[in-house]
Amino acid sequence: MYGALLGDMIGSPYEFDRGDKTKDFELINNDVEYTDDSVMTIAVAQALMSCDRDAGEEEITTAVVRSMQNWGKRYPYVGYGGRFAEWLRSRDPQPYNSWGNGSAMRVSSVGWLFDTIERTREVARWTAEVTHNHPEGIKGAEATASAIFMARTGSTKQEIKVYIIKEFGYDLSRTCDEIRPHYHMDASCQGSVPEAIISFLEGNSLEDVIRNAISLGGDTDTLACIAGSIAEAFFGVPVEMKEECIARIEYDMQRVLKEFDKVRRPAKTGNRKEECETEK
Repeated sequence: MYGALLGDMIGSPYEFDRGDKTKDFELINNDVEYTDDSVMTIAVAQALMSCDRDAGEEEITTAVVRSMQNWGKRYPYVGYGGRFAEWLRSRDPQPYNSWGNGSAMRVSSVGWLFDTIERTREVARWTAEVTHNHPEGIKGAEATASAIFMARTGSTKQEIKVYIIKEFGYDLSRTCDEIRPHYHMDASCQGSVPEAIISFLEGNSLEDVIRNAISLGGDTDTLACIAGSIAEAFFGVPVEMKEECIARIEYDMQRVLKEFDKVRRPAKTGNRKEECETEK
């Protein structure tokens, strides 16, 4: 989850096109801080860790709803969208047919906790459906979790790209340079998940992927959160970036992250930098 949290924090100062659409910016500055993306990523991870690995839909969705509402109460002012904020406060929270990218930004833990891509997609769908039960909202969560699963289990970028196109129909033929000039704020899954995946596909490290995503503009914290979550599984996280992440979240978040590190499945990252250089 470090990649997701770092992407969210590093991207937060540049949301709504507040940056210069460039990769050349100070990575860590005083404006870097976590947002709702990080809080809900932690919430979903904690919910899943409270369930058995083979738990059914009802157990998992109940845990996810409870955890997201609990964390929402702890951190009520971190940038939630209007509909989601209402859902967090509801005594009878029901899905509201959203296709927003919230389903994809909070799903990273799913890609690390299960042993097959089929189970990964199933649980990703359940975590989305509690709020984002529109087909696009579900697709965004499944695609992101699938990319993370494939990245951590040794798939190449080309294999990930082919799978995502085949299974989800996203257009991954564009480049960041082609997207950047005309791209603006788009909080939909269909308008941000493909761009985040492209940012990952073009990157050669976790940091480079995050810079790619932020350089596109728009919903930079969520773009970088999604892209960073995949990049972590593919490249790993440098020690200094991991330390920055831990230092910038609250103690209760640190506890969840520490527990998650103990139970998540290992990654087969290998020497991915050389692989990326070979692909160029």
